[in-house]
Amino acid sequence: MHFVPDNEQVLLRDSIRRYMKSEVAPLVAEHDKAHTFPFEILKGLSQFGYIGGRLPESEGGMGLDHVTWGMLMEEAGYAWLSLRTMLNITNGGILKLASEGTPEQKTRFLQPLLRSDRRCCTAISEPGTGSNIAQIQTRADLVGDEYVLNGRKLWITNGYFADFAIVVARTFSPDCDGQLSTFIVERDVTPYEVRRVDTMVLRSTGTAELNFDNVRIPRANLLGTEGSALKRMLKGLDAARVNIAMGAVGAAQAALDLSIDYARTRTQFGRPIGSFQLVQKHIVDMTVRVEAARALGYRAAAALDANQDARTACSIAKLYATEAAHEVADMALQVHGGLGYATDYPIERIFRDTRGGTIPEGTTEVQTLIVGREILGMSAIA
Repeated sequence: MHFVPDNEQVLLRDSIRRYMKSEVAPLVAEHDKAHTFPFEILKGLSQFGYIGGRLPESEGGMGLDHVTWGMLMEEAGYAWLSLRTMLNITNGGILKLASEGTPEQKTRFLQPLLRSDRRCCTAISEPGTGSNIAQIQTRADLVGDEYVLNGRKLWITNGYFADFAIVVARTFSPDCDGQLSTFIVERDVTPYEVRRVDTMVLRSTGTAELNFDNVRIPRANLLGTEGSALKRMLKGLDAARVNIAMGAVGAAQAALDLSIDYARTRTQFGRPIGSFQLVQKHIVDMTVRVEAARALGYRAAAALDANQDARTACSIAKLYATEAAHEVADMALQVHGGLGYATDYPIERIFRDTRGGTIPEGTTEVQTLIVGREILGMSAIA
């Protein structure tokens, strides 16, 4: 499958690139070092569909298809992987609220998100629960007209900055015996403990641990129906994996472009280092990986748009693109030599951030097992 953007997509892509270069790029180094995020840029990015663009126009979106959205994720990854991650978290909350929220929840939570007036996070992972979300231990007990929430969530992206959390918890009520449900927990209304967790990767994404100790939330803050969260989460994994894959492609392309420019201009022994055979091999190997990852990503996005069973395609795209992006960043660091280590130059940040893509939405190992199961018709997971 060969993906070629149409004229409208080319115009959109070129407009995004100009905006990223003028409005986003000058902010990246400062905020990455400070572990902060410039939330003010989200309102400007909304004009391109970055905030709620997947929603139909009737709900305040642009009705963007998966292929176009993949292109947006690639451009965001090219500019800054922390930005792509924050966009993913924000839009994840938007899609959840749009599909499951009551009219009152959409007014209170969805509309402010679409205006970039509020910040959200999605709290799924726990200290003892990674890829196996069925083992979630956080629980919500219905007591009268309130749910009492107890548990810990870890590695929560944007958890440090968020105004409210969309929390997945094992639910106990007359109608639900331990199945997973989703709840909206407002930080200022029903306070919970937030502890920042500094990480090697994606330093501007406000990763946090959230502690819920007898936090009482109104029954009206149940998002969707009791016991339906696991099915909904699994349903959204394919698209989430493509989002990560395309962000990785963008970051890899950025590393490649920086390396090409450096190889052309940096001289050693009286000649540009790009004329050396081994440097050229690095550049070629990087290019092959970027092109292959991009093709796999758009193939998966197109399969989603065609309503095909895209599970294998999405897992392959996520598996290959995230691993390839870090390999490309590693080779870019090698091409740049000592300059690649400098924290005031982008290669060091791209090298760190691309490593982060191999874990969320199912690790490389999990993707391998998913693809193996689909190919062989037998599961390696007990």
